[in-house]
Amino acid sequence: MNTERLKEVLVAAKNEVGKVIIGQGRVIDLTLITIFVGGHSLIEGVPGVAKTLLVRTMGAVLGCDSQRIQFTPDLMPADITGTNVFNLKENVFSLIKGPVFTTFLLADEINRAPAKTQSALLQAMQERKVSIDRQTHELSPNFTVFATQNPIEYEGTYPLPEAQKDRFLFKIMMNCPERDEELVLARSMLGGDSPETVLERGDVGRVVDMDELPKLRETLRGVTVREEITSYVVDIIRATRSHNSILVGAGPRGTQGLLMSARASAAIAGRDFVTPDDVKDMAGPVLAHRLVLRPEFEIEGLTVDEVVENILQKSVVPR
Repeated sequence: MNTERLKEVLVAAKNEVGKVIIGQGRVIDLTLITIFVGGHSLIEGVPGVAKTLLVRTMGAVLGCDSQRIQFTPDLMPADITGTNVFNLKENVFSLIKGPVFTTFLLADEINRAPAKTQSALLQAMQERKVSIDRQTHELSPNFTVFATQNPIEYEGTYPLPEAQKDRFLFKIMMNCPERDEELVLARSMLGGDSPETVLERGDVGRVVDMDELPKLRETLRGVTVREEITSYVVDIIRATRSHNSILVGAGPRGTQGLLMSARASAAIAGRDFVTPDDVKDMAGPVLAHRLVLRPEFEIEGLTVDEVVENILQKSVVPR
């Protein structure tokens, strides 16, 4: 399978998702990249910007099933993974699978659950396996977690452990649509063609079967990454570990994530080679949740985005 098929699928998927998700082109691109490089993403945005609808639409377009878990302080690990229940009729234990046994999992407000519950996802995200009562069960090879956070609701939340945050490829910021886009949304609601209606009515076409996704991921290997680009990525990640305003920099997973996402970004653009601009474009989402600023710089109002931009400006761009 060549890169032309990959480009065709990516463009078609973006167009189909765009029928439902209005005015979120950048978010759709990052979500597709997450899926096609086999990663997971944190999605942050205020309530009502279609985070849940985005995941459901991706499932419909890519021929994959999806499940949603509402994370709450009383949620238990077994509520996610499932549990073995004794069957009196057959006199055996039967596995009742939890919502983690799906392809696209939406972990809604993931930081509302305590660390013990959040840790139930660690093995699933890293190995695509789940251990229940000492037995290991395989998940779909396309298993992808999209975890949401609402930035305005801090009360009653638990910070995500660093080990878990590092397992996410991207932190995707999902903002409110622009005025023109919100007008389109409002008119569609009045006309009976709301995004939810469009999805439920089946107006969104499937562009690929679930079984083809692993093959398309392999196609990404056909996107050329020059040695100079690889060195550029490594230098950017290493710069986060010595920057004077950063307390905790990015680890090796950051290097891997930036390289793979730059490859997918090139594929979406219709190229079979990676450019420095692909790396710059992906650096923000890859590093947004991995960097911890020093308190004195946070007090002064410095943001992670500004630090990333400063690092990119100082890095030597390959020709």
